[in-house]
Amino acid sequence: MIRIAVSSLLIVSLASCGILKPRSQAPVAFANNIVVAHRGAFKQNKLPENSIAALKQAIALKCTGSEFDVRMTSDDSLIINHDPHYKKLPIEETTYADLIRHPLSNGEKLPTLREYLLAGMENNPATRLVCEIKPSEVSKERGQRIAAKAVALVHELRARERVVYISFDYDILKKIVALEPGVPTQYLNGDRSPEQLKADGITGADYHYSVFKKYPEWITAAKKLGIALNAWTVNDAETMEWLMANEFEFITTNEPELLLELMPKTLTRNGWKLVWSDEFNYQGLPDTSKWGYHPGAHGGGNDELQYYTANDTMNAVVSNGVLRIIASKENRENKSYTSSKLQTRNKAAFTYGRFEVRAKLPAGRGTWPAIWMLGTNIDSISWPACGEIDIMEHVGYEKDSIYGTIHSEAYNHIKGTQKSKAIYTADPYTRFHVYAIEWTPEKIDFIMDGVVYNQIRNEHLTVREWPFDAPFFLILNLAIGGGWGGRKGVDDAIFPATMEVDWVRVFQAR
Repeated sequence: MIRIAVSSLLIVSLASCGILKPRSQAPVAFANNIVVAHRGAFKQNKLPENSIAALKQAIALKCTGSEFDVRMTSDDSLIINHDPHYKKLPIEETTYADLIRHPLSNGEKLPTLREYLLAGMENNPATRLVCEIKPSEVSKERGQRIAAKAVALVHELRARERVVYISFDYDILKKIVALEPGVPTQYLNGDRSPEQLKADGITGADYHYSVFKKYPEWITAAKKLGIALNAWTVNDAETMEWLMANEFEFITTNEPELLLELMPKTLTRNGWKLVWSDEFNYQGLPDTSKWGYHPGAHGGGNDELQYYTANDTMNAVVSNGVLRIIASKENRENKSYTSSKLQTRNKAAFTYGRFEVRAKLPAGRGTWPAIWMLGTNIDSISWPACGEIDIMEHVGYEKDSIYGTIHSEAYNHIKGTQKSKAIYTADPYTRFHVYAIEWTPEKIDFIMDGVVYNQIRNEHLTVREWPFDAPFFLILNLAIGGGWGGRKGVDDAIFPATMEVDWVRVFQAR
């Protein structure tokens, strides 16, 4: 133990004197993707986690990074293993010679950090080596010594340009920054703001994705401050797509093949930028900075049977990451049902873009859920001259049909000239689907789960046909009955009926 302390003190002394400086190296052109293989690309090929074979597979996949975990044995060997125990042996109380009596499941011996770095530098044109320094279970001081030894070894092997350091121990990262100023570092624990990371010289926030959902403002702050954004450990397509929509630089995953497959399809890599969203990662009433209500007994001229309430969690409430718009059998103001109609009017309006809403619809005869848009000039020129875009409409007596429609002065349902088309689905009530439009000056595409099922083209006639060159606002509502929804009556056994909305996202062209 005395030899360890002297070695660590010598490294710190050399650094403080300016002797430990990075040697000149050719810069590495890392892969142009966001995929960090967690403990290597181990899962698909059933390789041991943190093995050299898993590292080599991540390199073969051309992941932009491959993460691994560093611990230190009782005889000061830096080794690669995630857990504090290996084959039931406590690593910090066991010599390396005793540990390697037990091979990995593929026959490899437990690799040292030296062996792992050398393997990671061989025939590797594009993959970062993401080095997680595990805190010591013996003492904070020992964790600092592990960090110092790792930095010295990386320097010795001239691997500095390839390595990113990460840790759950904030002091370990501060030690690394002191030893190697400017080296990439990312904090894992999720309890420091981007402002604090910046102040302490930490260059990245590598937090569990739930932290960013809880504190979405940290995403904006990190981008403003130049703090790299990473999220761990993301293994499902839905979360990957959310992180990509928010343009994270890195995503750490046990499913690198899935992320590599999804990445080229994401909107933000295909000319779009996320400009507005609500992920509903909060509790209670809808966010008043994003949504307003359209309360009252109005039915939009459709003879609907509901009274729309405002600020009432019985009709609109957010919980467990989902907005629920609830229609109930309840008398209010000469109406037999209550529900909610949310809108971004006076909050946000958009001209052109891609609008996506992931939702699960209510079942039952008499329901009429809708995701739609109106022109902001509706008060001055009224409907239908203002224009209407119905991203999704469904009536409960047609269990398998989703409609996408436009209305204008020339084309509207009063005249029977509306432009509309349906797509068929077997499960609108049991699964979430993504309902979307892609709206440009030339056309509006209506999309469900990535499939374009209706396209309305600009005929370049007059504003009577195409009023869709002006700002529109978004609306989410669940109507009951009415001229279309109530055509076959209302089944009172279905109440309460609920439309669930997982998220709403608006993209615009860069």
